[in-house]
Amino acid sequence: MKEARRVLVRKICVVVGSRANYSSIKSVMQAIKDHPDLELQVVAGASALLDRYGMVSEVLETDGFKINARVYMIIEGETPATMAKSTGLGLVELPTVFEILKPDVVITVGDRFETMATAIAAAYMNIPLAHTMGGEVSGTIDESVRHAVTKLAHIHFPASDEARERIIRLGEDPSTVYMVGCPRIDLVGEIARNNEKLSEQTWLEAEGVGGDFNLDDPFLVVSQHPVTSEYGQGERQITETLIAINELKMPTIMLWPNADAGSEDVARGMRKFREHHTHDYIRFYKNFPVEIFVRLMMDCACMIGNSSAAIRESAYLGVPAVNVGTRQKGRQRGSNVIDVGYDNEEILGAIQTQISHGRYPSEETYGDGHTGSRIAQILASCKLTTQKMLTY
Repeated sequence: MKEARRVLVRKICVVVGSRANYSSIKSVMQAIKDHPDLELQVVAGASALLDRYGMVSEVLETDGFKINARVYMIIEGETPATMAKSTGLGLVELPTVFEILKPDVVITVGDRFETMATAIAAAYMNIPLAHTMGGEVSGTIDESVRHAVTKLAHIHFPASDEARERIIRLGEDPSTVYMVGCPRIDLVGEIARNNEKLSEQTWLEAEGVGGDFNLDDPFLVVSQHPVTSEYGQGERQITETLIAINELKMPTIMLWPNADAGSEDVARGMRKFREHHTHDYIRFYKNFPVEIFVRLMMDCACMIGNSSAAIRESAYLGVPAVNVGTRQKGRQRGSNVIDVGYDNEEILGAIQTQISHGRYPSEETYGDGHTGSRIAQILASCKLTTQKMLTY
């Protein structure tokens, strides 16, 4: 009898560096884990290991993912200099991890500083690098990092047709650019299809809080991060948003900012607000499990701030969104978004307009909810090479 051909399992290493990182790649990780020809390796690093950013590493493990390595690479300060140094520290540590794990492919997500460290390390070590959500524009350092990683990557998984075309115009071989959609939409789609609603009891039990916050009443979700190219202005910017929120005094769920340069400025503005205002209507949180955050978006009256969730997930869900400032400048968006500057009256007016409007039609600008399985199948079958093809 002829011996069955042995299928070589490809080791796919995913580097998770933040709460946004994880929500952007979770469905892909699950699909890789479930694929018979793939082996998932997980590296947790940067703010994903820090309690003040929600200890995302614990969420990973709760969700059933084994962490193969931890990389501590955040230097305190949240300044442009410490962000650059944290990138360098990641570049010092990650090659050792890759040497030990010996992955066949490294996946890096989006546009953050740990993404750059991951990309440089893998590229210099001749490990095929897959990049999700490349080709998009948004202004600030994020766009520069995103395009730089595109040129370091060998396999591209853009989230929209516009992004795919931009990657090809950057000179990448079209045969390596797979338009798969945004992995973040997968979980959103699953929850939306199941019409799952987060009950007040579930919410309170999950977060361990009390009080009379009622999820059946209209409420707001606010997520505003520092803009690295506007370093030093974060406190003023978040204060304008908080003044607008304070005028409404609607039940509000607000997230603390990410670990980018200027994070402390934004956090300081939030702390000052808490000290000088009665804020029974507003609650502040470090992090949510992805599933809870999606359900909060589904149920909220309006999403406010500068998170890409208000551009990507909210378009699919039809959630009214107010995008504040320049962090998402140029990024493709749906009809559900109103763009405003850093002015409390302008922000307030936009929120009131969106609340009055209510839900928008769902738009699949960033995918249909089946991205993870597509990416896993491509990784299991595509040709792996670190040789760039000349397409200019």
